[in-house]
Amino acid sequence: VVGLSALLCGMLMARLRQPALVGYIIAGVLLGPSAFGVVEDRDQIGGLAELGVLLLLFLIGTELSVRFFMVTWKMALGAVALQVAGSLGAIFLCSVFLGFTAAESVLLGFVIALSSTAVAIKILEEIGQLRTRTGRIAVAILIGQDLAFLPMLLIVENIGGGTLGFWALVQIIGSVLVLVLMVRKLNQRRVNLPFARIVMGNIDLSPLTGLVYCFGFGAVFGLFGLSPAYGAFLAGLVIGRSNQREQIVHAVRPVQSVLVMVFFLSVGLLIDLRFIAENLGTVLVLLLVVTLFKTAMNIGIMRLMGESWQRASLQGLTLSQLGEFSFLLAATGLSAGAIGQEQSRLVIAVTVL
Repeated sequence: VVGLSALLCGMLMARLRQPALVGYIIAGVLLGPSAFGVVEDRDQIGGLAELGVLLLLFLIGTELSVRFFMVTWKMALGAVALQVAGSLGAIFLCSVFLGFTAAESVLLGFVIALSSTAVAIKILEEIGQLRTRTGRIAVAILIGQDLAFLPMLLIVENIGGGTLGFWALVQIIGSVLVLVLMVRKLNQRRVNLPFARIVMGNIDLSPLTGLVYCFGFGAVFGLFGLSPAYGAFLAGLVIGRSNQREQIVHAVRPVQSVLVMVFFLSVGLLIDLRFIAENLGTVLVLLLVVTLFKTAMNIGIMRLMGESWQRASLQGLTLSQLGEFSFLLAATGLSAGAIGQEQSRLVIAVTVL
């Protein structure tokens, strides 16, 4: 039932020239407790959804041009820093009137700063800008946001208790150092994966090899208390600079398509239609403020970085939505006590809309 619903809604969105993932979210809403109640327990597919996130980041890592990122990293990280600072400043200003606590303001600021890599890349593909300077810089900024997500996650995990522990700072610094060393190493030359002659070309072993790299890196990072998603992204970087990249990406992509469908469908299951109906004014006002503010902020940042008005406008609009990591930040903030159930529902509602 889940597969059929996702397929039909995905086909409908494709017919309307929209990303299929929007259809998956709608399928989740229809199957969830707020509508027909076919899937009442999100935990039934929660594990698969988490694997979908790991594979999504893994494939983003394989697509990243290390050489181009080395050229644009200063611009990308500068833009991300301004996005985070601008979003936090706006939310702390709003908290004077809306009464947000410091922890809630920090989490909401992080949520606003992040964009959806999956949606943005799809938009850039469909308007033919992915391989242009406009698209390459937008993708570099998206990767910068993905890298900034780990420090954000660690801060949210610790801020619920009112402190940012020493171990959390060690994790953040260690993660950044691992990335810097890996990018420098991979920028020097392409690598050959172990046992490549045996597994490449084998219809069974090729996809399994990609999954082992993705989930293996994720598991190792998880054992050290770091983000498994970050480990999966670094695994993608390694595969992306290997001579076996094309075969592994081709083999893994169908598995990723299914698991990402499960992730976005699980997002739809989170939607509480009753909550939206009861708080429609608040949700729509926040949605409007976030959309207009974020678009204007991103256009301003890109102009500040020296982009033309045309490129800055395209990049600002492409980055204007909220990202899928917002759901993970909301869930983490809820479990850490940084936000309450009400704020979590509000974040999810605004992000999906």
